Amino acid sequence: MLESLYSYFGFTASLVVSLFIFLFFVFWMAGVAGICSRKRPVHRQALFISLAVFIPPYPVVWLISEMIKQKRELRNL
Repeated sequence: MLESLYSYFGFTASLVVSLFIFLFFVFWMAGVAGICSRKRPVHRQALFISLAVFIPPYPVVWLISEMIKQKRELRNL
């Protein structure tokens, strides 16, 4: 896979694409962990977990929104 990525994009672009994919995976895992750690009713928790698994950008967006919320809360202290 990396060889075909390298032959298609070249060295620099394939390095950037690989880094982006790796960071997206790390943020996805962090988002799923954050979604699972919240206390919610069982049916809502199942909905959030299914959204996190079947729509991969959702946990990343959720994580970024949580970071923005926490930043605003810390500013108000």
